[in-house]
Amino acid sequence: MQKEIFNYYDTPSQEVFEEIKEKAIEIWNTYDNQYGYVDEKVEYINSLHNYHDNAWAIVGMFDSINRLKLLAKVSAEVADLIQSAIES
Repeated sequence: MQKEIFNYYDTPSQEVFEEIKEKAIEIWNTYDNQYGYVDEKVEYINSLHNYHDNAWAIVGMFDSINRLKLLAKVSAEVADLIQSAIES
């Protein structure tokens, strides 16, 4: 069976969106918030709803190192969707 390609502009399920959002916030909260940068990022993520490409905007907030951290934190199915969306 061929793997289904998930397009970057597709809206994922609510469950996928919530998992990406939760794990992204976990990663941001590991950083120093001395200047409010973490608060700013977390507030932005919390303001997003599962609409169009908002899930992928959350993924796009990370550099390559932190994107790998995110991929390691989410379930295998969600990691596959993220990879597919990034590659589309």
